[in-house]
Amino acid sequence: MAGIVIDSEYFRKISTTLVLFVLIVLSFFVLKPILLSLIMGIILAIVFSEPYEILLEKTKSKSISLALTCIFLALLIILPFWFFAPIFVNQAFSVYKATQGIDFSGFFVGIFPSLSSTSFSSELGTIFGSFITKTLNSMLSYFSDWFFDLPSVFLHLIVVFATFFFVLRDSREVLSYISTLTPFSKDVEGKLIKSSKDITLSVIYGQIVIGVVQGLTAGLGFLIFGVPNVVFLTLLSIFAGILPIIGPAIVWVPVIVYLLVAGNTLAAFGVTFFGIISVVIDNFLRPFFISRSSKMHPLLSLLGMIGGFFFFGILGFILGPLILAYVIIILEIYRGKEMRGFLLNTKE
Repeated sequence: MAGIVIDSEYFRKISTTLVLFVLIVLSFFVLKPILLSLIMGIILAIVFSEPYEILLEKTKSKSISLALTCIFLALLIILPFWFFAPIFVNQAFSVYKATQGIDFSGFFVGIFPSLSSTSFSSELGTIFGSFITKTLNSMLSYFSDWFFDLPSVFLHLIVVFATFFFVLRDSREVLSYISTLTPFSKDVEGKLIKSSKDITLSVIYGQIVIGVVQGLTAGLGFLIFGVPNVVFLTLLSIFAGILPIIGPAIVWVPVIVYLLVAGNTLAAFGVTFFGIISVVIDNFLRPFFISRSSKMHPLLSLLGMIGGFFFFGILGFILGPLILAYVIIILEIYRGKEMRGFLLNTKE
């Protein structure tokens, strides 16, 4: 019986592939607990790459430019949390206690007098009150859990800043290494890198920054016209402003209704004025930022943010749309038959 002849070269390739696969899987499990922090560091490095390049051009020093950029990022993340997180929790608790004593049925009857003779107003008030109570309970529980997990939060911040620093410092080397691993031609690689950077900036500036500006505008109206729990309502407005389609109107419209029912007509009109300004900001600035980078359909952004939130948590509002956008970019490249030896054999 003839012995089985094994091609040593083939065996070596199979063995190397298996070992590489096992190492990749093990590496994934090693990085899994900090994967989101790692990704956030990379995204922040992309966002701050242009300011860093401007600083580098001005200072002519890589070390000084990196230090200034990292200090700015640290202040941008730490200072708002340090000052506003305790106020937010306190005001959320105040709103929670206040809602326990509100007669929501009477509230709706005051707005719609025709409901006064029906049981519908009572049911609607119960549903609305239950919704607010559960929402505030969830928010307070989330922040309390987050507060008691500060050591873990600190470690994740270290990962974010370390990733941000080294990716920003060695960006050219990182891109050069990635280009050796991709199956794309040099031309397609350039398009892919540019599209990825554009869509990242589109999400950050077109969704996050504009949402923050909208929320702060609504918050300014709350502050000027004496609306209670300003910080809490402003942060909710920012959160709603980041979500495409929804917007901060979901916060300031109920505030206006509350002020009208309370008889504070002047404050209601004042908050309405600032609410309209926030809408104007959205209509003018969002198209500007998105058109200068890469257009992204609002539905795609909304689905990405909601799905990302359920899967990744709070960071999903950034990661969700980016993941969907990157998939679309790859599909567009595939549709244009611009992949080299990947899914499709094409001639260049």
